Amino acid sequence: MAKPPIVRLQGVTKRFDDVLAVDSLDLDIYQGEFLTLLGPSGCGKTTVLRLIAGLETLSSGEIFMDGSRLNGTPPNKRNVNTVFQSYALFPHMTVFDNIAFGLRMKRFGRQEIRNQVSEALDIVKMTGLEMRMPHQLSGGQQQRVAMARAIVNKPLVLLLDEPLSALDYRLRQEMELELKRVHRQLGITFVFVTHDQEEAISMSDRIAVMNEGRVEQIGTPIQIYEEPENMFVAKFVGEINVFDGRITSINNGSAVVEIHGRQFPVQNRKNASVGQQVRVLLRPEDIQVTRDADGPKTSPALSGKVEEVIYKGKTVDLIIDLGAGERIFVTRFFNEDQEELVYREGERIHIDWLYGWEVVL
Repeated sequence: MAKPPIVRLQGVTKRFDDVLAVDSLDLDIYQGEFLTLLGPSGCGKTTVLRLIAGLETLSSGEIFMDGSRLNGTPPNKRNVNTVFQSYALFPHMTVFDNIAFGLRMKRFGRQEIRNQVSEALDIVKMTGLEMRMPHQLSGGQQQRVAMARAIVNKPLVLLLDEPLSALDYRLRQEMELELKRVHRQLGITFVFVTHDQEEAISMSDRIAVMNEGRVEQIGTPIQIYEEPENMFVAKFVGEINVFDGRITSINNGSAVVEIHGRQFPVQNRKNASVGQQVRVLLRPEDIQVTRDADGPKTSPALSGKVEEVIYKGKTVDLIIDLGAGERIFVTRFFNEDQEELVYREGERIHIDWLYGWEVVL
């Protein structure tokens, strides 16, 4: 029997005057999972977080936590804590006092506060910095203090509103690992908001991709990346190449699609029918490239020329012109024979791909 969700949103709607920020949203969040709300700015993801926290009121719908209805429950009566993008530390308080603030409001004893703050500092690896002021800390250290202040109260759900966005690239990568470590160590439910697809894919147990106040798809990072349910998800999560084609034959779960006059096998999980116009989705790393002089390794293949070469250290990205204004994006990974990846702009090439990608209707 499946476990009931720790948080359930049913028909949740939020309007700001004439703006529909969240549109009849249904979402289940489970105990101990790391769920990420991913989407572009203005898609409603932060509003969903604030509705769960009680910082915004529902226009309609219901929110349940651990089986109890939260509608109308004030924020301080909800068993959640929030880590904000700005960290929101008290500038006049030490690290210790920032973390202890919530415990003091709940009238914990002095020794209990000391013990719990010490435990929280140890979890976020900030022991020894208790008497520092916020302005004496780096951005990463301030983020850790904000985390410690949020987890010290042992909430049922921890809400994180783009907490890494103010950090530089390397520090952000380090803090991604720290967040995952803290999540595993505590075992509580994390609901994380971001517009950064790499953050979502690397950290999450499940991802809910949002657009215009609705969830377009929810699934594991692998499902979201490799099995996008529609064009919005396909284009928002990672680079994608889209080929227009027509189904010419079907055999069980596969189909043959005609693209630029050539026949390519694809998956057919969307139950397309013969003669139907479809789109074939291909990630840049799944496209194979052979030089014109060598000829295509497989048949069929499409021909084109290299328009741009982008060296990225571990990979080489190619923009390939297929003619008639159609361009595709290809990623090649370095291997032992690096000479294979030395392409010249204007060079003629062939492209094909491994069976496995699918059609979107």
